[in-house]
Amino acid sequence: MKANGKVFKYGSNVDTDVIIPARYLNTSDPAELAKHCMEDIDAEFVNEVEPGDIIVADKNFGCGSSREHAPIAIKAAGVSCVIATTFARIFYRNAINIGLPILECPEAVEKIQKGDVVEIDFSKGVIHNMTKCESYQSQPFPEFIQEIMAADGLVKYITKSLQE
Repeated sequence: MKANGKVFKYGSNVDTDVIIPARYLNTSDPAELAKHCMEDIDAEFVNEVEPGDIIVADKNFGCGSSREHAPIAIKAAGVSCVIATTFARIFYRNAINIGLPILECPEAVEKIQKGDVVEIDFSKGVIHNMTKCESYQSQPFPEFIQEIMAADGLVKYITKSLQE
């Protein structure tokens, strides 16, 4: 599994309230949530993001409430991966559950800039910055989590497993 896209970069403590503001939590429709993704931290995000793009952020990405709406909004907006120094634990689990690839890699966060084009090989944990011709190594997910991501989330993975 691979991803390729341009980078949107943010700092530390990007919480679920700026990922998807509470005023939009009256819906669970992914397409509707995507229209408001990141708008309180980056008003132009939804106008500029393209399928496959990547979010890079510093420490504690996804902190705040435990709402699944946050990773759903990011994924529905077309983001193929979030790279951060660290993730809030509940966001981390929610992202895996809905099939949003996430990687922890402090070196990548330090060196990647907004607008860089990045390619990721999830099976190897390699993040290649195409703009700077640099590579960074993250810890690849275990095979079973890669299977959850490939199935587009935990529910689809379990459903598929039960049918086999």
